[in-house]
Amino acid sequence: MGPRTTWRPAAVSLALATILLFFWYVATLPAPIHARPGAYASLMAPRAEASAFPGPGRVWRAARHVFTHPFRDRGPNRSGILLQLGLSLVRVLLGFVCAAAVALPLGFVIGMSPLWRGALAPFIQVLRPISPLAWMPLALYTVKGADASAVFVIFICALWPMLLATSHAVSAVPSTWIEVARSLETGRLRLALSVLLPACAPAIVNGMRVSMGIAWLVIVAAEMLVGGRGIGAFVWNSWNDLSLSRVLVAIFLIGVVGMALDALFAHLAQRVSYET
Repeated sequence: MGPRTTWRPAAVSLALATILLFFWYVATLPAPIHARPGAYASLMAPRAEASAFPGPGRVWRAARHVFTHPFRDRGPNRSGILLQLGLSLVRVLLGFVCAAAVALPLGFVIGMSPLWRGALAPFIQVLRPISPLAWMPLALYTVKGADASAVFVIFICALWPMLLATSHAVSAVPSTWIEVARSLETGRLRLALSVLLPACAPAIVNGMRVSMGIAWLVIVAAEMLVGGRGIGAFVWNSWNDLSLSRVLVAIFLIGVVGMALDALFAHLAQRVSYET
């Protein structure tokens, strides 16, 4: 890859960002009031500007204010944005780890056994299409805690992509590899760890990448439902305060964190990939 192909995508992205910012700035300029001159116009102009969709300048000022004390802890409605972001990441990590602890071993069992593959397929196909947020009322009723309910919802939504990716990858391993390993009297556990896992690692990591993306999407909606603290609750509280600028700051931060998580798993997928 030459230097030209390296900088051209970055230059196009920068140009697109500049164009989008320009149109955003123009579209959010306050409309002048010409209908009635005099005192009525002077009275309504500030109100019209305050009710307009926030432009880049207002969002930038809101971001500076929000990041002045990003880690302060003054209750659910007044906590710093990075503190709430950290709480959301902890919930996502807990739910994701629990899902991986279930999905990876179960995926190996399903992929290695046609019997279990056929027996569990109806349950997976019935449970997989259910929206994770549909489990929220049951989670709140059962565990009776907002944090545990959010972790449970993350567990549900992260489970299926990892489970399906692992089972499909294991079942797609060439049978000759398994036969050679068995001819060497390799046990099932050693077969799974020494033969199947290295062969399936790229597909498993891609499934984990999809699961993490879904989990980061769902945690925002889950926290908006249950309240408390978290980046989703920050968005909802900002909306209740009629502060669209703070909502947009949180949206941009959510997108940046999601991009970073995806890049992390993409790098991990490259590390475990192999040439066939």
